[in-house]
Amino acid sequence: MSDPAQPAAAARPTVPQRWKLAPQHPQESALLATQARIPDSLAELLISRGIYTPESAFEFLNPSIDYLHDPLLMLGMSRAVARLEDAIAQHESILLYGDYDVDGTTAVVLLKTAIEMAAGPDGAIVDFHVPHRLKEGYGLQSSVLEEKALTGVRLVITVDTGMRAFAEADTARRLGLDLIITDHHLPEAGDAIPDALAILNPNQPGCSYPEKSLCGAAIAFKLAQALLERKDKARTRGKILPSFLKMVAIATVADAVPLRGENRVLAAAGIRELRKPAGAGLRALMAIAKLDPTSKEITSYDLGFRLGPRINAAGRMDIAAEVVELFTTRDTARAGQLAAKLEQLNLDRRETEAQALRQIEYRLATEPELTANKMLVIAGDGWHRGVIGILASRVVERTAKPTIVISVEDGMAHGSGRSVDGFQLLDALESCADLFSRFGGHAFAVGFALPADRIPLLQQRLYDYANRKLAHRAEEQVISVHAALAPDRVTPVLAGWLKKLEPIGHGNPEPVFLGRNLRLTAPVRIMKERHIRLEVVPADTKGLARSIQMVGWGLAARAAELALAPGSLVDVVYKVRENDHPQYGGLQLEISGIAPAGEQLSETA
Repeated sequence: MSDPAQPAAAARPTVPQRWKLAPQHPQESALLATQARIPDSLAELLISRGIYTPESAFEFLNPSIDYLHDPLLMLGMSRAVARLEDAIAQHESILLYGDYDVDGTTAVVLLKTAIEMAAGPDGAIVDFHVPHRLKEGYGLQSSVLEEKALTGVRLVITVDTGMRAFAEADTARRLGLDLIITDHHLPEAGDAIPDALAILNPNQPGCSYPEKSLCGAAIAFKLAQALLERKDKARTRGKILPSFLKMVAIATVADAVPLRGENRVLAAAGIRELRKPAGAGLRALMAIAKLDPTSKEITSYDLGFRLGPRINAAGRMDIAAEVVELFTTRDTARAGQLAAKLEQLNLDRRETEAQALRQIEYRLATEPELTANKMLVIAGDGWHRGVIGILASRVVERTAKPTIVISVEDGMAHGSGRSVDGFQLLDALESCADLFSRFGGHAFAVGFALPADRIPLLQQRLYDYANRKLAHRAEEQVISVHAALAPDRVTPVLAGWLKKLEPIGHGNPEPVFLGRNLRLTAPVRIMKERHIRLEVVPADTKGLARSIQMVGWGLAARAAELALAPGSLVDVVYKVRENDHPQYGGLQLEISGIAPAGEQLSETA
């Protein structure tokens, strides 16, 4: 199904770019700016996030651990804590059953640590199992439960998995194992849930917990919080929870849950704690990722693109259980070895991903039948199952279509999918539920397995489904512009205020501004054949004015296409960044898109 010998010159698919200017709220933002004593542009960004009062603005801009919800509001929490306390008192053997990604492994780390702290040296015995992606696959396995029951385990707690483990819950009950499921994945269609002692998932029927979009590690954290606060609430709040938030922040950002509400508090508080790493494993990982919190301010970008991928590499390419060892060992030398291994695995992952992506790009450029539908379902022999989710994301970026990438090996097909706004990918899989051996996920990310001979039928049914649902949707890269802001109004003071929007990510996007009618004052400077640097002033500027420098990564071809020269009038969409280069550091305006003045479609969202 794949052609490893494809020509290197295959063209990369591209899609048109469109700018969408969000609705503006000049009166409301002016009032909020006055009341909250913040810049107008920041007030507009808060209004667009549904924040209208100075009190809510203060909470958003100053996230505090004091804003965390009571964990006992979560359905099943009281029962789960009571069973855990009984297990600790009875010196029982407890099994934590995790997932192999960042979310699952960090959840195991923090819950294992919390139970051992609550139990003390003579309390319960806490073991864990993180499945091997290729040998075991995703989710709770009955064979592992049977094996662990023989060793004396009596309580099993899942983290970041289990919401669809119906057969495995039945196995646990048959073996006399109490099962507590902590998970954030959506229940099966019809809201069916497994028969467990307790289920902790804000998305389950009847749960009134205010934050519905917690990641798996955050739900494990809430269980840890409830357990430890029963012993000593003041110490737990003051010392223990802040240290746990390091792991929760990494998982929250890496799992791409919305960074709003309680998630924002968890991520922001955790990032603050990451500026003073304590554990040997965390220090080793940050060192190998070249993150020095004493010289660089840690941001959500560092979690999502520097720490997260290295942790994920273990589960994608090798044994994820070593992540748990990394974050629990006190041996500095061993931590260094494990961090170095994660670094190498991440390099291996990137090369494996690049090889498969070249094959996919060639096929997209040469096989028109692949791109003839509103959705892409691409299968390849032997593609590494650890990178197919990343590949799906890359293809979505290039094509603006929901994409599923499938690896075929030994007669079985394992798939991973990513979606676009407005298309519920899990619903699409539900429409083909009879084809899968197993499947699950979210609206925007899914995974599944099925016999390889069913791939053609899966493709046709998903194509039919997507063609109906997306019949009127154009494939295009949409840049959401949050506000109009002339580049000459950007000052270091404003940039400082904008940094208070951190942590930036899904649900709390980095602000994108529109600069209208700018005149180039100098020739375009090309950097490394791919990038550009522009010098501009507002076109209505009279007399001498200081030129504003803007950079555009990967926009050299676009500049050539537009034949930009001194005197050219352009509109740009841009972000306000800070360059930490020792020589060229400082405020930097980064261009996301550029067009002739007045020609780019900039409509209200």
